[in-house]
Amino acid sequence: MGLTKKLAEDVELNSVSKRTTKKIKNIYQKLADAKAEIGAISKDSTNPFYKSKYFDINNLLAHVEPILLKHGLLCLQPIINGVVITQIFDIEIEHGCCIESSIPLTDENDPQKLGSQISYFRRYTLSSLLAIQAEDDDANSAKPKPQQITLPKLEMGTEAFEKVTAYMAKDGKITEVAKKYTLTETIKKILISK
Repeated sequence: MGLTKKLAEDVELNSVSKRTTKKIKNIYQKLADAKAEIGAISKDSTNPFYKSKYFDINNLLAHVEPILLKHGLLCLQPIINGVVITQIFDIEIEHGCCIESSIPLTDENDPQKLGSQISYFRRYTLSSLLAIQAEDDDANSAKPKPQQITLPKLEMGTEAFEKVTAYMAKDGKITEVAKKYTLTETIKKILISK
């Protein structure tokens, strides 16, 4: 009787285990289901400096995290050894499976620029991991803006005009002059005729 009872318990445990296993989806199926539910993300923020639209990391997480949790997935975004990492864990498995995407930070010393870089990398590692399609937004804020140089305007009757005229008379090149001064069409014609 003891052996029969033990055998019956083993069969019951085995069949419960099989039923449970069939109900548990793997992380990739869960991600596929979550992605189908996430859908398109609208860009809700504007970068006034670059006049571009993007989705804010906080709004992105507010949209994505509840859907991930509904499917038994947890999103973490630690910074480890100078690398921004987005990890998605399957929390329904004891030793949960994890997938991740990461980008190393640059050697930025300015805290404002570093913060911008971290936000940018968090947004893009998450959107990369979930394959959310989006146009490039404020990537330029993570790198220095090129400095625009305003050249002085070359005007007739000035000392600079006299020097440039003498330079052009000695086979000078208008392209070299244009690197140092803003030239009107009239001034160009005068200088080329010298």
